[in-house]
Amino acid sequence: MNRKTLFAALACAMLTFSMLGCGTSNHLQSITLGASLINGVPPTGQAGFFSLNGLGGTIQLQAIGNYSSGKTKDLSNEVSYTMIVDPINNVDDNGNPLSAPPQTAQIGVTGLVTATDPAVCTWVNVAVPPATNPAWAYVGDYRVIVTFEGITSQPVYIPVASAAGIPSVTNPTGACGPG
Repeated sequence: MNRKTLFAALACAMLTFSMLGCGTSNHLQSITLGASLINGVPPTGQAGFFSLNGLGGTIQLQAIGNYSSGKTKDLSNEVSYTMIVDPINNVDDNGNPLSAPPQTAQIGVTGLVTATDPAVCTWVNVAVPPATNPAWAYVGDYRVIVTFEGITSQPVYIPVASAAGIPSVTNPTGACGPG
């Protein structure tokens, strides 16, 4: 074997080992589901909870893959999204059952959630006079998870405020929710 062949073989072996990371692996450990934009604005408030406001309103979900190497990767366009009516909070402000997606809310393959017809309000005003301002609680929402390579994210919950709420002494305008 001549020197050029030996050098080429050694270089290839070193390249192969460097690409393998010297025996370490970099596998997906978890997926964190959040929102990157809500109606075109970065999200605020509680993680895992995003209100969908206005008929045609949108929330852009973002799926971040967390790898064993400590690195992260945006998997939003690679994951499979699943949206269902929350089995626990599953009614509108009048006590009617929420419609299954794509009614009221739908999700696209890139994680874009959109409020659709029929419009609903899943928020209720729990303020009691002499209070003068509404105090909001949600009674219905949609639950979203993502899956990729056998890994499932934590759920996020999406109440909907695409219709007017119920007018009252503490909510004279009939607003729906805190948004």
